[in-house]
Amino acid sequence: MEDGEMHNVMKVWLSISVSLTYCYIIGKMSPKGFIRLLCVLPVVFLFLVLPLQLTSVHFGGMTSFLIAWLANFKLLLFAFGKGPLCLDPEISFGRFICVACFPIKITQIPPRKPYQNGHSHENRAQISHSKNDQHGRKIVSKKGNHKSFLNYATKGLLLAMLIATYDHTDSIHPKIMWLLYCFHIYFFLEIFLAMVAYMVRILSGLELEPQFNDPYLSTSLQDFWGRRWNLMVTSILRPIAYEPIFNTCKNLIGVKLAQGMAILGTFVVSALMHELIFYHLGRVRPTWEITWFFLLHGVCLTVEIALKKAVNGRWQFPRPMQTILTIGFVIATGFWLFFPPFVVCKAVDRAIEEYAAVREYLKKAARAISPWLFQ
Repeated sequence: MEDGEMHNVMKVWLSISVSLTYCYIIGKMSPKGFIRLLCVLPVVFLFLVLPLQLTSVHFGGMTSFLIAWLANFKLLLFAFGKGPLCLDPEISFGRFICVACFPIKITQIPPRKPYQNGHSHENRAQISHSKNDQHGRKIVSKKGNHKSFLNYATKGLLLAMLIATYDHTDSIHPKIMWLLYCFHIYFFLEIFLAMVAYMVRILSGLELEPQFNDPYLSTSLQDFWGRRWNLMVTSILRPIAYEPIFNTCKNLIGVKLAQGMAILGTFVVSALMHELIFYHLGRVRPTWEITWFFLLHGVCLTVEIALKKAVNGRWQFPRPMQTILTIGFVIATGFWLFFPPFVVCKAVDRAIEEYAAVREYLKKAARAISPWLFQ
């Protein structure tokens, strides 16, 4: 990877830090509502174009995901006093930056019973068993549902093995390669997001919720998208898309139809943000296959929920069969609609080149330090 790209990465993230510092100050000076929104909008527009300064798949793609999508949605919610940046009205500067920049979700303590004097505890982020809050009250945290180091080490090893197979792509059937890409995306995202969460947890003491919940065990599309896959995205899409659409439609078309419209609207928003990420990756005109992928899943999820309510648990497939059908459907539709844009923007080829560059760099570094180590 060229030194120029690393220089661009530092400039982009310095710009992000300065912009979020400005937003933090705005939050202290302006009330929630239209005025704060006007103050935040320039940062939102800046975050939409900053990933265009990066050309690498990994830096550009992750910056687009973290900033152009998640951070922007958090800032839009923040403008109206909602979302993760507003859970604590006295949030510190460091915590504000971490929550805005990274795909983390702070574990919340359920509200306790009111004090005798009429005041009640607010939900607070879990920090540790031994820490007190700013008023001197003890904060009790429950242990997060974090996976073991062995779990992540195994997935890291599998990811390394997948990357090693890319040296032999000419001898592997393209459909088999696309299946490997499915595992690659899952392993990479889970390991990357877990590393980010771990670093934030170590630096801040926050207790964070895991971002994935074994999506390969999903028993339905509702289970996959709502409770297992990329839970940070789910938690952001609910207040930014699902709830506004549902609340707007329920008095016009009824609760049942409003739920379906809200689901479809949420998948449309997710589709558009994925199209934006793919544009940042390849700078090519959208083919809209990504949009059709999410629209298809939105329609199928809506039908699935309706069927579940109609059957009401009287009949269902055995659990292993549900998992096979669900994951099979996700993979099959991914082959059909999700992965072709990767080919169009040449993301896979560029990612392989970046892995090769990192590998060569590590080899050179090992050769440079090996004489010193064995003196």
